[in-house]
Amino acid sequence: MHPLLILGLAITIVLVGILVIKLHAFIALLLAGMAVAVMTSTGSLQEYAKGDFDQTWLKSHASIPIDKDSDEFKLYNHDRQQHIKSISETSSMKRVANGFGSMCGKIGILIAMASIIGKCLLDSGAADKIVRTLLKLFGEARASVSFVGSSFLLSIPVFFDTVFYLMVPLAKAMRMKLGQNYLLMIMAIVAGGSMAHSLVPPTPGPLVVAEEFDVSIITMIVAGCCVGLVASFCGYTFAKWLNGRMEIPLRDSPDARLEDLKKQSEKPDSELPSFWVAIAPILLPVVLIAMATFTKTYCEGLAEPTAPPEWIMTLGDKNVALIIAAAVAFITLLTRPDMDRSKMGKASQDALASAGVIILITSAGGGFGEAIRQCGIKEYITAMSSADFPPLLILPIVWLITMVIRTAQGSSTVAMITTAAIFSALASAEGLGYHPVYLALAIGTGSKPIAWMADSGFWVVCKMSGMTESEALKTITPMSCITGISGLAATMIGAWLFPLV
Repeated sequence: MHPLLILGLAITIVLVGILVIKLHAFIALLLAGMAVAVMTSTGSLQEYAKGDFDQTWLKSHASIPIDKDSDEFKLYNHDRQQHIKSISETSSMKRVANGFGSMCGKIGILIAMASIIGKCLLDSGAADKIVRTLLKLFGEARASVSFVGSSFLLSIPVFFDTVFYLMVPLAKAMRMKLGQNYLLMIMAIVAGGSMAHSLVPPTPGPLVVAEEFDVSIITMIVAGCCVGLVASFCGYTFAKWLNGRMEIPLRDSPDARLEDLKKQSEKPDSELPSFWVAIAPILLPVVLIAMATFTKTYCEGLAEPTAPPEWIMTLGDKNVALIIAAAVAFITLLTRPDMDRSKMGKASQDALASAGVIILITSAGGGFGEAIRQCGIKEYITAMSSADFPPLLILPIVWLITMVIRTAQGSSTVAMITTAAIFSALASAEGLGYHPVYLALAIGTGSKPIAWMADSGFWVVCKMSGMTESEALKTITPMSCITGISGLAATMIGAWLFPLV
């Protein structure tokens, strides 16, 4: 079967499974991966195996040997044939399972630790402290600016829905105090939090996309912050404009009664951790990973290259860095006056239960992606970067496909995983002309439009803020389009001016 037809059927299975049959995203992605694996021909598998082995060989050898009489070529050819035979004889289900396991090995610990960090930030009051500190820094007159910064910062280790749950009471309390700008503060939270959710690891979407395109976490964090802040600013500018033309009244909601919110907002600072203690679990992994990256670059750039210190590389390993950050977050939670071991246990159980679902979805996406790569689609995707097709135009195509999938089924994470699996071959394509991080950013920004009824986050914002469906469609939906489009524009400008090749 033609690879493009296989791809079309796979996307159909994902969308129909989620939208029509109402399957869980994990099951839909797993079924799609199995279907692709079954439809893949032996010839396509062999071609994939050849390219896969050659890439692996080049990581440990200077080049592929061309002298057929040399011992090196005989070793290369023998190992290559064994690799081709191994993949060709592997069953469809096992190939999907291998992709599942490979992705889980890459992101499982990271997602679990990020979830624990997020839960500890919330339960210890650290997240509340970060918001209050930024609010004091910017002042009440620029409260909405602090809401953008706070939600962006908190959405790096914490899922967006949870960040919104945390911050909407503060927005309501601020509205009761100032008597105005409620819509602006709600939209500011969405503008900041939604962009970090799709662009900055260790949240699952950007984490998986970075792995698919072989982009280092520190590169994805820096680039994601740059593009995300630009998009958030554009969304915030639209929010300020709309706030002057539309008024959203402050309403009671079942999950957040105004009387309870007022009490929460009056909680003294003395009951919260210090700002630097609160923000440490967020900054620590970034510092450790960056330290290892810079040390390795420096050691390799010396006149006589040396190996970087092992202890620095160990601390800078992404898994170790997140584990250390989670330990710091745990200690912060444990030092709270009302905390005991039973509450600590419940906090970790709740965090890991939430992380487990995300790990299943992202790992199923890994199995789906592995099946897609083996079906023969690589040749058609890499052709897009040929000389007769401007490489820069690949970015809006990737963005558009992500946007269509996200709009259809609602989940930005599923849309990012699906599109990354389709276009992962571009990461190693010749003639691309720019760093593959820009492909990852195009997918992240493409996962923003269009927020509407199919999106669970839309309903969280709608119900928690007290907006009606009509009000949310007039405010959140257009802002999601503006942040997505402005993010794409920033990505394309970055790829043009700073290709990083």
